[in-house]
Amino acid sequence: MSDPTAADPTAASTDRITALLAAHPWVADARPAPDGGVHVVPHPDAVAATPEPGPLLCEHLDQWAEVYAFVYETGESRHADDLDLSGWRASDTGAPLPEAHMRDWVERTVDLVLAQRPRRLLELGCGTGLLAHRLHPHLDGYVGTDVAQVAVDRLTAAALPRTAFVRAAAHETTASQVRDAVDTVFGPGTRPDCVLLNSVTQCFPDLAYLTAVLHGALAAVEDGGTVIVGDNRHSDFLLDHFGRLERARDPEADEETIAARAAAAAAADEELSFTPEAVRAACAAQPRPVRMSVHARTMAEDTELTRYRYDLVLRVGPRHGAPGTRPVRRVSWAARQEGGLAEAVRAALGGDGPVVLRGIPNALLLDAPGAMTPYALRRALGGVDAAVLLDTADPRTLAVAAPASCAPAACEDAPAPTGPTAHEPFPLFVGRRLPEVLRDHLRRAEPGSTPPVITVAEGTEGGR
Repeated sequence: MSDPTAADPTAASTDRITALLAAHPWVADARPAPDGGVHVVPHPDAVAATPEPGPLLCEHLDQWAEVYAFVYETGESRHADDLDLSGWRASDTGAPLPEAHMRDWVERTVDLVLAQRPRRLLELGCGTGLLAHRLHPHLDGYVGTDVAQVAVDRLTAAALPRTAFVRAAAHETTASQVRDAVDTVFGPGTRPDCVLLNSVTQCFPDLAYLTAVLHGALAAVEDGGTVIVGDNRHSDFLLDHFGRLERARDPEADEETIAARAAAAAAADEELSFTPEAVRAACAAQPRPVRMSVHARTMAEDTELTRYRYDLVLRVGPRHGAPGTRPVRRVSWAARQEGGLAEAVRAALGGDGPVVLRGIPNALLLDAPGAMTPYALRRALGGVDAAVLLDTADPRTLAVAAPASCAPAACEDAPAPTGPTAHEPFPLFVGRRLPEVLRDHLRRAEPGSTPPVITVAEGTEGGR
């Protein structure tokens, strides 16, 4: 039987190129495409998050590490040793976010952490030390990790009492340098009672990696401790966020045009955003029970940091409380109360026993009767022992738990998600980076040849 490719050198060349691509360790399959190019499927090991990050996922992490190393090295917004705001810029203008707003941002995060009464804290992604400088005086010990060596070196040189800083990625909680630092600061074999990740999840590639990091953090913390995952971007608000940006760029455009541009920008977004339900799912398989509360950002100024981000507190281990503890009452917010907002909130929280007040329209996101900003709600509570939360039934609304310790109850009857729980940037990265790697591979294998168009088969880019 004759070889059909013998009379068709183009077919022979395509078959040879396809075979070369299929043999690459980062490729599971390669097939000719109708347009003359080649479709490739990434090898699962190349994009995996566990048991160890695959090479493509590592490249994604390294990209962010390089970005922050450069930002911290330049120190363009380094106001003081304990207030380096380099990299904090507004999405709409590109200008540095106001210093007063960022101080408010820091203070609210510190308040949330200290409300959990930690004594031994491990921070994954400590950055320039905005939190470390303020938290360590309240702790018996603090250990911080970061991927940027320049940040680690500066914080180490600051010689803060009872602290240690090491270079490590967020998933490396069991790495030797982290374990050694924890043993040195906390005592041999002593676990942290709080693990903190603040404003780092946006740099993660996908939910698989987020899950791996969370599992490591939950395994590291002692029984009864907390894992705080702060300043997360909420994926339900991506279209609203990019719609505002597009409207600011083109105030005269019609709504349809703005919506189309916002959808395109959201699809191309290179940062991770997710709903609280994604974290709930990640925690479901843990050997110890995990109770979650979803906290609103309560800064005074209306920016993307206040409007579209939220904090998570994960309480690890059995629920503590005396037998016969009163059940948590759930009260719906109604705008019919007379008097000022503060009086209305206090009236709704009145009565015996713990209570969760739900369905308060967030004035930053909704124009509705009785709407309040998270900041106004925090101010209205005054000295009340309470937590300002996102209402898990509708993230455009707020909730209040009083006392603050009953905040997880606000999530216990959360409805099942009906749509996507995350926007993951990793498929975009793989779709761009893998063809680059493979074209270089072909140029080395066949010098002088012109590589074909290589595309990653849709829906195959994510990790596991």
